[in-house]
Amino acid sequence: MHFSSLVDRWWQNLRRVVGWDVQYFATVEPQKRAAPHLHAAIRGSIPHELLKLVTAATYHQVWWPNHDERVYQDGEPLPVWDIHLAAFVDPTSRVPLAAWDEAVQEVDEPAHVVRYGVQVHSKGLLGGTEEAGRHIGYLTKYLTKSVGEVVEATSDRQAAHHDRLHAELAVTPCSPKCAVWLLYGINPKGATSKTVPGHCKGKAHRRTTLGLPGRRVLVSRKWSGKTLADHKEDRKAFVAEMLAAVGIVKPVTDTSRLIWRKVDPSDQNAPPRDHLLMHAIAERIRWRAEYDSALLAANLSATAA
Repeated sequence: MHFSSLVDRWWQNLRRVVGWDVQYFATVEPQKRAAPHLHAAIRGSIPHELLKLVTAATYHQVWWPNHDERVYQDGEPLPVWDIHLAAFVDPTSRVPLAAWDEAVQEVDEPAHVVRYGVQVHSKGLLGGTEEAGRHIGYLTKYLTKSVGEVVEATSDRQAAHHDRLHAELAVTPCSPKCAVWLLYGINPKGATSKTVPGHCKGKAHRRTTLGLPGRRVLVSRKWSGKTLADHKEDRKAFVAEMLAAVGIVKPVTDTSRLIWRKVDPSDQNAPPRDHLLMHAIAERIRWRAEYDSALLAANLSATAA
C-alpha cells in the first residue's frame, strides 16, 4: 500500500547524501510472492556501499489511525449515512463515527512503519555498451505491461498465497479517502452518501494488482528535460511514424471545437454501456494488431539490411 511513498523517501535521502539532484529511470516489479521491488537506472557514479546504507536507513511512517482490529465485522450491520449530520453513524446507536481529522489528531504513534528488505544489488554500467542496452531493454519492457500481466500465479500454492493477500488487502485502507475506514469506525476524508462502507474502487484492492497501485514506471523530471505530457507526445509520434512506415496513416481529428460532458442516464440517444465497452475493446485490439504488424515489418527490414 505504501511502497510508492517509501520509494519517494529513498530518492530524497539519496539526494541529500550525495549532495546533488540524482536523476533516474525506474520500474516497479512484483516478485513471485507479490512483494514489490524496484529496478532503477541512475545517472552518475555512486558508491555501492552508500546505496546499501541509504536503503537500510530509509523508512516511511504511516501516521494514520490504527486499523488492526475492525469495529464492524462481516455479517454485522454496517455504518449508515445520516443526511442531517452529513456523516456516517453507527447503525444501532446512531452516534456519528469519528471524523478523519479528529481521528488523526489522536494518533500518538505511526500505525505502520515501512522498510526495505535486506536484498540490495547495484552494478556500474557504461553508456553505449551491449550490457547497458540489455538493462535498458529490461527496464523499458514494463512501459507496455500492466501489473495484471506480471502478477500471475503459476502454482496452487502461489494462487492460495495471492488469495490470502487479496483478502487482507480488501480490509486494509489505501488512502485517507478509502471507504474501508468505515469498517474501523472512522469517517473517511471526503465521505458522501455515495460512499459504500468497506468497498473502495482503488487499484490497491483489486485481485489483479495485489496492492500495487499507481505508477509502474518512475522517471525523474530532469532526466530528459521533458514533462510527462512531452513524453506522451513523443510516444504518440513514435507510434504514428511506425504505422506510417507500413502505409497506415491515422487521421488527425481536431477536437478543440467539441464540448465534453457526462452522458445523462435519461438520454435516449446514448448507446448501451456494453456496446461502448465492446467497441473500445475491439478498437484496442485493432490498434495493437496494427502496431504489431508495423514492428514486424520494421524488424524484417532491419534483418534484410
